[in-house]
Amino acid sequence: MNHASFFQNRDCEYFPCHKGIPEEDFNCLFCYCPLYALGKRCGGHPQYLEGGIKSCMNCSFPHARDNYDLIIRRYQEILKVVQREDARADS
Repeated sequence: MNHASFFQNRDCEYFPCHKGIPEEDFNCLFCYCPLYALGKRCGGHPQYLEGGIKSCMNCSFPHARDNYDLIIRRYQEILKVVQREDARADS
């Protein structure tokens, strides 16, 4: 395992912020999920609240130690979303 692929902040007042992952495997590296921008295609289990707000309260996907590589492989998809949004903003 690459040492840069796992980080844990046990001093965080929210640690662990999601249930379902053993504390020793809880990865804080993606505290703010980079897959959020992919909407329903993120690969996690988001819920949509009233008004269309995406809620990741019940999703632990980015915090599972073994999901680092799965997230990194999707950065090209994230880049495309950002490029589309930037193109819209420039029009």
